[in-house]
Order: sequence, then structure tokens, then C-alpha cells
Amino acid sequence: MKSSDFTLVLQQQLDVANETNRVLLARIDDLGKTIEELRTELAIANLKREELMSTITSMQEALLEKDADVNKQKRINKGLSKLVSNKSEKHKPSVMTSSEVENKTMPSSSPTKSAYAPKERGNNGVKRKEYFDIETVMEELYPTDKDFNPALARFMKFRDSISYEYIPGKFIKRIRRQYFYSQNGTVYSGKLPAKPLFNSNYDGSFIAGMAQLRYMYTMPVERIVKYFKDNGFELPKSTAHNLLKKAAVLLDNLYNTMRMAVLSDKYMGCDETYAKVLIKEPGKNGLHVKKGYVWVAVAHNLGLVYFFYEDGSRKEEIIFDFLKDYKGTIQSDGLTAYRKLGKQGFPNIMRLPCLQHIKRKFKDCEKDPDAEEIVSLINRLYHNNHLHTIGVDGWTEAKELRFRQKYAPPILDEIQEKLSKITKRPGYIPDSDIYEAVTYMQNEMSDIWNIFTSPNYQLDNNAIERVNRCISLMRHNSLFFGSHAGANRAVIYYSLACSCRQRGINFFEYISDIMNRSATLPPTASIEAYRELLPDKWHKS
Repeated sequence: MKSSDFTLVLQQQLDVANETNRVLLARIDDLGKTIEELRTELAIANLKREELMSTITSMQEALLEKDADVNKQKRINKGLSKLVSNKSEKHKPSVMTSSEVENKTMPSSSPTKSAYAPKERGNNGVKRKEYFDIETVMEELYPTDKDFNPALARFMKFRDSISYEYIPGKFIKRIRRQYFYSQNGTVYSGKLPAKPLFNSNYDGSFIAGMAQLRYMYTMPVERIVKYFKDNGFELPKSTAHNLLKKAAVLLDNLYNTMRMAVLSDKYMGCDETYAKVLIKEPGKNGLHVKKGYVWVAVAHNLGLVYFFYEDGSRKEEIIFDFLKDYKGTIQSDGLTAYRKLGKQGFPNIMRLPCLQHIKRKFKDCEKDPDAEEIVSLINRLYHNNHLHTIGVDGWTEAKELRFRQKYAPPILDEIQEKLSKITKRPGYIPDSDIYEAVTYMQNEMSDIWNIFTSPNYQLDNNAIERVNRCISLMRHNSLFFGSHAGANRAVIYYSLACSCRQRGINFFEYISDIMNRSATLPPTASIEAYRELLPDKWHKS
């Protein structure tokens, strides 16, 4: 082969190689562009992925907040529906039919007397109101002294002393006419019974009637005044307020004795409820309605109730001060202050929770099968508790305690196991009804066992809830206390009224008797003297 031909072949091969190289470089360039495009697309995809993840996280947070808002709104709606569906709790005091009371006539041997003329006396410059159109009973009080001889005595004068008594639905104007005689230089007269309020015409029964309507039937003073007027007795509103105010002062020693008696009971229930009070706040003009709290303790063994009020405060120091020297058992709801009882600082107190408060939390978890199962387990405790009654059919306290310690532990163990399972289920989130119910019961679980260490401990605090209804009714009917002083006065009456109800005593008869008997006690009377007048020891005189 000629060299020229060989060169031509090489040139052709070189051209082919160059073309191939050019094509490969073009492809490499295209691949580079594709890789760069892929890298760009990958970066864009990563950005989109991050945006999607952020969106998903935001949506999850929004859903949790929405669930919390929905649960909160459900609870609000549930509460409103209960308020709307509640029937009126107003107590309507019955008006008893008045009966005729015969007027006592003067004895035939009495000397001739002038017509009765009401005696005017000073009352801050105001003439006392006289009631001439109501039924009047005349009592004649002659001297009963041993050395008094009516045959030897010369009549001097008589003096009428008036008191107003109240019989439910009926008013009596009682005139006690005292006769005065002189004999051998000595003046003799009929003896008047002691009056509960000094220089007052109103008998203990009159004040008792007002107290019954005000604090047992929660009637405002304005309504009591109207009620009295409708029954023939026109009583000024200011007089009604003053009578209740002065009577509360007379009952103050009895109220202080009530505190000591309640604290002596080894088994008490404690609670607090809110009330509204009209007060003047610093920096504000006029009076304002403020929410305040009334505390209450129920002595289960004695059947006594003690309300107390500390300027409407709900601070835990109030209940701690009340129980600082107490030795015994306290039953309460799950308020933080109560849960501290029985712990460090209160070594002499054992605390019991209220199963009804716990059960109510789970019943509020509507259509939740786990909550319904907890309710069913609590109901089993109640079912067993109601099977026997101490003192009936030979059932003793010892038998009841053995029975409790037999049936309660398996049920409580099952409840604890169920609570643990609920906390691990999907959707168990804070602010949900089931979360609130489970947390509440877990906080109370250690104290629940205490209920079954005695045959006499109750499973709930319902007794004190019933007592608190009087404050609840007051909120509906009277709306608020007129002042802190008015609230302090009210708790005195509520303590006595609810104690009478616990003991099955007629509050009207009790206050009627106590008011008149308290008037005979000297200012230095001992605590023991007042202790005998509390409802658990009182006997009608």
C-alpha cells in the first residue's frame, strides 16, 4: 500500500474518532446538564417535602387545639344544658291555718281597772308601733310570794308588758298585765318571763319564725316582710333586719360552742361552696357583687353542722387553721388543699375521698366504653356497701369491716389496672374528658383504700353536698349577702338550721326555745351550759 493511501486511511479513522469524541462530549455535556437538572429538582423536592412536613405538623397541632376547644365547649354546653333543664328548687313555706285562742278574762275578785292604754316610752324618739287588729291574749300575773296575803294587801296599780309571738301563719299580741301590791312596806308584783332581746316587744318565737323563713326556706327579708303583711302583721324592713342581727349576737356563744363540738368528732366531712357578697372595694365607687366562699364541716357522729366564713376567701390556710389541732378522719372532694390533709404537716388526720365526685368525672365522658367500665366498677363497690346495714339482722360493725376488706380489694385492683390501660390507649391527650377523669382518680387512689379500713366510713361526701344546698338555694332566691358582716351572721343561723335538719329537729321550735332560754343565761355562763343547748343534746323545755 502506498504511503499516501495509508495516510488517507489514518486520516479517515482520525476523523471518525474525532466525531465519536465530539458525540461523546456532547452526550457528557447533556448528561451533566441532566444531573444538574436532577440535582435542582431534588433540592426543590426536598424543599417541598420540608414544607409538607411543616404543614402536617401545623395541622396536627391545630387538630389537637381543636379537640381541646371542642371538649371544652362540650363541657360548657353540658353545664348549660344542666342549668336549663334544672327544675326550680325554691322552697315555698306553707301557711298554716290559724286557730282561735281564747282570751283570758279577769277574775271576778279583781278590782275595777281602767281601760288598757299603751304606755309610751322612749325609743330613740320614735313611738313604738301598736297592733290593735290582731288576736290578743291577756295573762294576769299576781304575786306568788309565800308571805303575800291578798286579804291583807292593798291594790296599788297594774302595768302591762307586751310581747309579740309568732305561730306559723298566725300572730298573737300577748299582754302580760303585772299587778303591784304593797304590804307592810314591801311592794309585790307578778313576775315577767325573761325576754330574749332587751327592751324589745318580740318574743323568741317571733324571731324563730323569721329565722326559719330566712335560713331554712331561703326567703329574702323583703319577702318575709311581705309574707307577714299578708298574714296581718305589718313589720318594717329595718326592724326585721335588726331583729335577726341582734338575735345573731345572742347566739354567738352557742355558735362558738358548735365549732368546738364539731372538732371533737372523730369523723368529719369538709367542703366549701361559693356565694356572692355585696362589698365596697378600694378604688371603686359604690358597692360591688363579689364571689366569695363559705366553708362547712359536718360531724358525722354527732350530726352537727358548722359553717364558717373568712371574708369570702378560699385560701387553703383557712381550712388548715380550722383543722390544725384536729385528730381524726376527714372526707372531702379532690381540692388540692384537702389532698394535703393526712400528709406531712397533718400526721393526726386520715383523709377519705368522695367516690361520687370521681364517678361524676367518668360519667361526663359520654359514650366512652372505658369510662363506662370504671363507672360499673365503682357501682359494684356501692352495691356491696348496700347489701347489709349495721344493727339490722345481727349485722355488726366487725362483720361489716370483714366484708368490706373482702370485696373491696379485688375491685380496687381491677380499677387500677383499667386506669393504667386507659393511659396507654391512642387519643389519650390532655384537656380531654377521659384524661381529666383518669388523672383525678389516680390522684385519689391511695386515699380510696382508707374508706375500707372502717365499717362506718361513707363511700362519698353526699351528706355535706346536701347541706350545701341551703347556700345554693340562697344564691337563687336572695342572690347575695349584703356584706361580710351579713355573711358572718348567716353562717350562725345556717349552722343551727342544718344541724337541726341533721338531727330531725323542728328548727322553729328549737330557735323559739333557745332564744328564750339564752336570755336567762348569765354572761359568764360556761361552755358546758351552751353545749347542752346544741341540737344533739337539746331537749324542749
